Amino acid sequence: MKTFLSSIAYILVVFPLALGWHVGLFKEQYESFGYFAGEPNVFIGLLTIVIQGIALASIFPLFHTGSVGMVRAFQFSSLMGIFFWTSHVLAFVAKQNVPNAGGFVLLETGYLALQFGIYAFLLSLIYRAEI
Repeated sequence: MKTFLSSIAYILVVFPLALGWHVGLFKEQYESFGYFAGEPNVFIGLLTIVIQGIALASIFPLFHTGSVGMVRAFQFSSLMGIFFWTSHVLAFVAKQNVPNAGGFVLLETGYLALQFGIYAFLLSLIYRAEI
């Protein structure tokens, strides 16, 4: 049940945050970075987030560092956030010529910090009796 709740928490937080951040608040900046080629595919974006949510929620119960509570949840989310950051942000900059690459890295770093910070908090609530 906790894995299911963790998956749902990720999806319910990340999908609206991603949509609001990338296509709402900072749409012009992302267009200037060359982030979008045409209109974003919202369905594929949602599917991606569902898969990520299931994967992360399945991995968390296996993650043991000796820490408990919110510390464990933030350690996990930080590690996963760094992995996402390198595979998403740095890879994007490495694969194509991004105008204002520093601005892109800064904006996406803020987004991922917010995303994984909120997820860590939710994980700590979902697993509060165990961690």
